Amino acid sequence: MPEIKQKKVELMAPLKNAKSLNAVLGKADAVYFGVEAFNMRMFSDNFRLEDLEKIVKKCHQNKIKAYLTTNVIMYENEFDLLNEVLETAARANIDAIIVHDIGVIKMVKEKGLSFHISTQANISNSRTAEFYENLGAERLILARELSIEQIKDIKRKIHKAEIETFIHGAQCTSISGRCYFSAEICESQEYSANRGRCIQPCRRIWRVYDDQSNEFLYDGVFFINAKDLCMIEYIPHLIEAGIDAFKIEGRMRDPIYIEETTSCYKEAMNAYYEMSFTQEKVNEWLKRLNKVYNRGFSTGFYFGQPTGSEIQREQDGNISDFKKVEIGKILSYFPDKKAAKILLTKGSLKLNDEIFIIGTHTDTYLRQKITSLQIKKKKNLTETPYVKTKNDRLTMGILVDKPVKKNDKVFRVEAIKKKMNLKNI
Repeated sequence: MPEIKQKKVELMAPLKNAKSLNAVLGKADAVYFGVEAFNMRMFSDNFRLEDLEKIVKKCHQNKIKAYLTTNVIMYENEFDLLNEVLETAARANIDAIIVHDIGVIKMVKEKGLSFHISTQANISNSRTAEFYENLGAERLILARELSIEQIKDIKRKIHKAEIETFIHGAQCTSISGRCYFSAEICESQEYSANRGRCIQPCRRIWRVYDDQSNEFLYDGVFFINAKDLCMIEYIPHLIEAGIDAFKIEGRMRDPIYIEETTSCYKEAMNAYYEMSFTQEKVNEWLKRLNKVYNRGFSTGFYFGQPTGSEIQREQDGNISDFKKVEIGKILSYFPDKKAAKILLTKGSLKLNDEIFIIGTHTDTYLRQKITSLQIKKKKNLTETPYVKTKNDRLTMGILVDKPVKKNDKVFRVEAIKKKMNLKNI
């Protein structure tokens, strides 16, 4: 009998906006995103409902599946708006709706839409998985608090539904993100994590006082600031566990982050299928992932209960040694020459440098290697003069691989210069 080939795992990228979509074309197999209402990242840009058909069409033209998130807790007065969202999604031929609320599931089924069960449902065992499978869910996004062995066990015991797990990005210290800390701190449900409006108080420095021992358990420490999940070196283990889809967290992230994480994981998956997955490649992927936003890396619950080492205690936010720096903007684009005129406002550019052209009010996203430089009529330059101040602004021309627009901003990722600690000398 011929060998049965396992279906390749789907790689799903997060979308913050249209720039993010352009960043993952040709890299992601699927994307997930929200519109202005009913998703777990209400502070993200999100898409306008009226643009949903256009976004889905662009995804399908590029052989990317599109999944819409409506995975918040739903209240009685919101079903009319939800109905409008689902009707629009149906017209747009959305591939699936990501849901959590049972009432929403009922409406989605009435519309004949495919649906995936959100990690908010905290699916942690095969009986719960079978319950949602019997409801008609095509995919189950498992609780993040499962080990790889528990995932394998659930996969073996369900029949039709696919399973999906997170492989990279922010982790919540609460069970699958079902947290009341933000709402309690703000004394308002307007800032509930379960409504997509978490202000992330867990990322702050806290002092915890024990009134029985009369001492501080934590005194000015980021003691619940979880590190980011990073499973790049364990991709073979996850594929062999039978997981159907890998999900990258990051719908609040910059498109550079979204592109780089998606690229690294797609390369890792391809390397596994091509039997060329090596530690040398892993080291290179980790180096690239460390250059974009991260809080330090951990393996979450995949290999057992996390310990104190899974917490980033030293600082909040990004610990990367690199940052995105604005160095100029686009003055004009010449489609016949596939060239752009740039106003350089900081630093210098030389051949083979990498820049990012990102729209402020446009969907432009272009990662561009400098292959030519021209200042006025001087051609074949290898490097521009250095721009120190605003008065030194320099106009220059470069070739670009794709169209850009006037006033799109130009960035470069640069190493952060750290202050010398004289005490350690």
